[in-house]
Amino acid sequence: MKNIRNFCIIAHINHGKSTLADRLLEYTNTVEAKDLQAQVLDDMDLERERGITIKSHAIQMDYKLDGEQYTLNLIDTPGHVDFSYEVSRSIAACEGALLIVDATQGIQAQTISNLYMAIDSDLEIIPVINKVDLESANPDEVEDQIVDLLGCKREEIIRASGKTGQGVPEILRAIIERVPAPKGDPEAPLQALIFDSVFNPFRGIIAYFKIVNGTIRKDDFVKFVSTGKEYHADEIGVLKLDMAPRAELSAGNVGYIISGIKTSKEVKVGDTITHVGRPAPAIAGFEEVKPMVFAGVYPIEAEDFENLRSSLEKLQLNDASLTFQPESSMALGFGFRCGFLGLLHMEIIQERLSREFNMDVITTVPNVSYKVYDKKGNVSEVHNPSGLPDITMIDHIEEPYIRSSIITTTDFIGPIMTLCLGKRGELIKQEFISGNRVELTFDIPLGEIVIDFYDKLKSISKGYASFDYHLHDFRDSKLVKLDVLLNGESVDALSTLTHADNAVAFGRKMCEKLKELIPRHQFDIAIQAAIGAKIIARETIKAVRKDVTAKCYGGDVSRKRKLLEKQKAGKKRMKQIGSVQVPQKAFLAVLKLD
Repeated sequence: MKNIRNFCIIAHINHGKSTLADRLLEYTNTVEAKDLQAQVLDDMDLERERGITIKSHAIQMDYKLDGEQYTLNLIDTPGHVDFSYEVSRSIAACEGALLIVDATQGIQAQTISNLYMAIDSDLEIIPVINKVDLESANPDEVEDQIVDLLGCKREEIIRASGKTGQGVPEILRAIIERVPAPKGDPEAPLQALIFDSVFNPFRGIIAYFKIVNGTIRKDDFVKFVSTGKEYHADEIGVLKLDMAPRAELSAGNVGYIISGIKTSKEVKVGDTITHVGRPAPAIAGFEEVKPMVFAGVYPIEAEDFENLRSSLEKLQLNDASLTFQPESSMALGFGFRCGFLGLLHMEIIQERLSREFNMDVITTVPNVSYKVYDKKGNVSEVHNPSGLPDITMIDHIEEPYIRSSIITTTDFIGPIMTLCLGKRGELIKQEFISGNRVELTFDIPLGEIVIDFYDKLKSISKGYASFDYHLHDFRDSKLVKLDVLLNGESVDALSTLTHADNAVAFGRKMCEKLKELIPRHQFDIAIQAAIGAKIIARETIKAVRKDVTAKCYGGDVSRKRKLLEKQKAGKKRMKQIGSVQVPQKAFLAVLKLD
């Protein structure tokens, strides 16, 4: 056990984690030359296309140093704020972390938040400056930033390059010398923490675990503590590039277990595996994830509802930060209310549903959850505007605020402040980190940043601002429910909760946009935006109508009037029984309103 090292790689997005992981795998001969490709651990098509890591990937390497053989378990983690739950679970399975900082970009927001996560878990931090081979690299300045942030010595910082392989031997030596070996007793009752799982259509659910205490052998009779279910360990092993079966694994190791589990509810990330004969108490798992953004996901065909449920369950195994519960909508039928960690997360889930499970879905406007207090003093949590109680019963509504940290260069402070204050943000503090880099801390309502805040921030700062946030508190806000009515009937999928000051402008924009997108019907369609009973905006889509008077040449005007009256009566009857078809792009267009 003293020769095992478990470590993960943490950094901001695009600082070169996966490329450096490639060099470590190449240097330790874990991956043969014929299998080597860029970002070898990013095995999902989506990850390769977008050039980002979405899932954490675990792999075991063997390395010989000074005549001793060591086993290194490496976990490569994502860098985007929307996948920070993956990072927290990877950290729980490790004793050390490589903190990678880009020599051209310096320390950014996600670097700091991932670092704090690692420090909270008492990990040994090894700072590495990556991309030192680039002409624009500025390793001396970045070294100053790391010393300020970590309080470490300059000689502890390793300079490396994921592209050329410079510094890789030093990193491996530092991992072996600085990262502590896992603590645990191989003779104690078995305790193994599940940190990830994946669904295999042929073998059932494969759970990945880290053994804290005890030893597990093939064919052992094991129990999953939180569900209380018992299984035979049909196969156990370690994670190389593919799964490598082993006869036994003892404390400190990271591995996988296959026991023919078919239902996804029976495996929970953060659960503990123990022996049925010698049970041990559960290990404290991970804190439950708090979704930030909610959206309705509906199948296009009503009969695909059950398929969508099983697809979401399988996806949840692989991505524990996704939450969902059934809901129904007047306009869209039966579907699920899903909770995501952010808009990128929502986009990735939609894409994975389409690619991995062939599910075409309609997604409604994303929104956040509000606390609604009624006049009797009861509190309810509302994720969907249609779930609001009657307006006369509401005392006040509280909305979630986030504490956000934006790190940027001094050139962009003005435009960023304008953006944040325009989103009802409050400046909490502004401090200079080093040179011309400044950290701005804002409190902003979560509902304001859900849709396009991050894109705007990137464009006004030319990509230089980095953004990180956490939920701070709930505050009393003047919120109103904005309904969209088509011919006097409310369309629940288009209703939103918005701040009273923005409601009129937003309602007008919404009506104009829907007028462009809804095709003309055989009767007039009135599009109205309303707050309660008060109509604040209206547009009319004129009917497609035939020229019924074309056949009248001359003669009395009453002949024409008779034909027009007949047409008018027909249109009126049609309006009573006709229904308005709202295309899918109309639901999505509400996101792009600006």
